Amino acid sequence: MVLHATPYSSACLHFLDGLSWSLVFPTYWLLDRLLSCCVATSLEKRQRSQDPCSFLTLCVLIAVPLYLLLVLASLPFALLGFVIWAPLQAVRQPYLYTYSRPDIQHLEQGQAGPGAGSGEWRPQGRSFCFASANVCLLPDCLARFNNLSDTHRRARDVGKRIRNGASRPQIKIYIDSPTNTSISAASFSSLATGFRRTSSLDQRPEQTHTNNNSVDPESEPLTECPVHPSGATDCPLHSSTGDQCPLHGDGATECPVHASDQNSECPVHPGGEEADCPLHSKGPQSDPHECAVHGDQTKSSSDCPLHKSEVQISISAPDPDPPEEESETGNHQSGEQAKAESGSMTASRESLARYQVCDGSGAIPSNNTLSHVPRTSVFKRPGRKRRHGDETFDHEISAFFPANLDFLALQEVFDHSATARLRTQLHRYFPYVLSDVGRYGWKGCCSSFKFLNSGLLLASRYPILDARYECYPNGRGEDVLAAKGALFAKVHVGTSHQGQRVVGYLTCTHLHAIEGDASVRCEQLDLMLQWGSEFRQTSSQPPEGEKVLEDLVAFDVLLGDLNFDNCSSEDKLEQQHALFTQYKDPCRLGPGEDKPWALGTFLDPGGLYDDEVSSPESLQKVMENEEGRKEYLVFPPSKSHCPGGGQKGRKIPLKGNGRRLDYILYSDEALQSDWKLEIEEFSFVTQLAGLTDHLSVAMRLAVSTGEEEP
Repeated sequence: MVLHATPYSSACLHFLDGLSWSLVFPTYWLLDRLLSCCVATSLEKRQRSQDPCSFLTLCVLIAVPLYLLLVLASLPFALLGFVIWAPLQAVRQPYLYTYSRPDIQHLEQGQAGPGAGSGEWRPQGRSFCFASANVCLLPDCLARFNNLSDTHRRARDVGKRIRNGASRPQIKIYIDSPTNTSISAASFSSLATGFRRTSSLDQRPEQTHTNNNSVDPESEPLTECPVHPSGATDCPLHSSTGDQCPLHGDGATECPVHASDQNSECPVHPGGEEADCPLHSKGPQSDPHECAVHGDQTKSSSDCPLHKSEVQISISAPDPDPPEEESETGNHQSGEQAKAESGSMTASRESLARYQVCDGSGAIPSNNTLSHVPRTSVFKRPGRKRRHGDETFDHEISAFFPANLDFLALQEVFDHSATARLRTQLHRYFPYVLSDVGRYGWKGCCSSFKFLNSGLLLASRYPILDARYECYPNGRGEDVLAAKGALFAKVHVGTSHQGQRVVGYLTCTHLHAIEGDASVRCEQLDLMLQWGSEFRQTSSQPPEGEKVLEDLVAFDVLLGDLNFDNCSSEDKLEQQHALFTQYKDPCRLGPGEDKPWALGTFLDPGGLYDDEVSSPESLQKVMENEEGRKEYLVFPPSKSHCPGGGQKGRKIPLKGNGRRLDYILYSDEALQSDWKLEIEEFSFVTQLAGLTDHLSVAMRLAVSTGEEEP
């Protein structure tokens, strides 16, 4: 199927659309500014209260009548443009597909670029990372009802933060111990030793060996010392003289190699050196992966003076932030806000770069292997990634989007100009984007006129093969003004040894938002499941007259804002829907009960500008605290709480950890019989703090084929 790369099939229609919009836009912009003056955010109210001369209030009083006069003057032109624009929407394409060649840094680091999906599918499988976020990019006058403003600036900052989070160094620590636990980058503040940079790893390393390329160490042995990089001549493990400790440098007081008596005794053979002692051998080791004490024993041993616990660190290299070429005007912000935004956008790099230690030349070596480090030298506080009870995957509250993010689904990307700015930022990391999704006017959604599109956006690092959009026909209230629906996409993630395409299916949706309309949402879920089944069936059929091998399905993932949670008594109908029999929810125990670590994703709009939640890091700390969650999350309504009241200061018992409206679900029904899906980690992301009233969610899914590496 041919993807729609332009809104219209002919240049003439495209010209008429641009002409009509140029007539409508002045009135649209003036009306947006007029209404924005009448609806103030909590931050603006605070600034006005602190203004002793009431200068801001005076500006509003002057601006309102001025905007009103200009709206009336431009209204005739807007009506003429509307008469031209409205009929054109009947032939407008339902989405816009754009492709941008990734930066050279992405290609060098192995990130998905042109033809990435056509690469050979590895027998052991692959892992994919998904994220979903409601970014509330409504026209400014409407966003203010959610206590948000400056939509164009927020759109640009949302794109920057997502791009910075996804392209940051990917750090993983694996501890070979009786209870194997992984920790996040937050624990790197206690590292006292340097590490080196490498490309990202899709698979968890086996034991203590890390290698960027999929090379069997048995077939291609390495000659690099596990302590010193290649070319080191004064390694204490491989030389008769040891001037510097291989683990702690000079001056270590409790090092097993250099004891307090200046290495008078060998930690392996007290009382004197022996000829075959591995610590005092004069020749290099034949295999750098062997323990100097225990040979090829890779598991941690309690009696080994060097390897009390095995720790491995793998770090992926970040891509440099490209220079900003765009200059925006009309979206100014205060100095404090600008400082906060700048820090948040670059925090993902700075917070990790400050742990890197270069060698004497100032260069960072090309490999990364930090092995044989005692646990006490690494851990000073527990990591943020946790496993609760019998959970088989890690879960965390993260200040950053996951590194090496593969697929991104966004909701409420309504404003046309904001969509263009956001798309520009995302294209610096995601080559393939589906945006401007939905219908305007009357076509496609019964007889209700649609002033806004669906607000859906899908970004991918893998080629998009097919896409389809469907509009929900049963909206009510203010939701009828937007063409809410479901976007389905088929992506190419690899090719098998037999030449079969390996594909994945994605569904992005945003359901009816008005509380109490459970029947409307259930009808929309029914339609979504039906449309999804039809899309998978039609997209898998080969073209007429052609014989092609059947596609292999790697995953089927649903992402979006479903506008109901799994704890509210008012949402019982949706909680028991057939959706949850076809798709699995990693955060759900059953209808009406979430897992203890599951977190609400709907923030209390009244507290968005509080200092406690103004940055990704501060919001992360608040969400890790039970009292903080009660203060800044919206909880399911109760009989003792008025639905229109605020969350702050509530002292009544609350159920769960807030309203979880944003979901990532997966299904394994269409997979091959011997293939299996496993969740590696699930994250609640705070990186968009101050830019939206929702937390983001992310999930890393591993696809295993049951085959072994040849």
